[in-house]
Amino acid sequence: MDHSEKKTRPTNIKHATTMSKVSSSIIVTCPREAVFRLTQDYYLRKEWDPFVREIRFLDGATEPAVGVGVWVRAWNGLTMTVEYVSYRFPSVAAIKMTKGPLFFETFGGVWRFAEVGSNSTEVTFEYGFRTRWPILTGVLNPAIRWVFGRDIRARLAAVKRAAEETDILARLDVGCA
Repeated sequence: MDHSEKKTRPTNIKHATTMSKVSSSIIVTCPREAVFRLTQDYYLRKEWDPFVREIRFLDGATEPAVGVGVWVRAWNGLTMTVEYVSYRFPSVAAIKMTKGPLFFETFGGVWRFAEVGSNSTEVTFEYGFRTRWPILTGVLNPAIRWVFGRDIRARLAAVKRAAEETDILARLDVGCA
């Protein structure tokens, strides 16, 4: 048998193609246009979002759009620069990491908004990521998924509370009829 032609598979092929994902959803009793605007208004974001400590647009941008960069400092002190890769009012806003914590090879997040009846919105929030070191994914990924799952649920509960129980939507000139 000629072993010179034996096909080999790189040991990190699974790592190279697999993204870890974590997501959760919640029903907010407000129109999706209002909820979408609330989640994407960075001037009000620190009032309701437990994840964000600082957030700002980059390069003179003043509002979200595809290609717009944003710098974020999380509650845990980690920072990340992201870029919008999708922005479709009032249904989807998605970002990808352009610079961030060393342990992430790739990272992205998506907010999705679906109408549920005439005055309710299903809000789904998802993170997808790939860690940098294949040998550590068995340890890192479950821990990161647990933390992200907790953070996502807290953020969704906070946006629901803000939309349904505060005057924050009125300050956006939208209401929760």
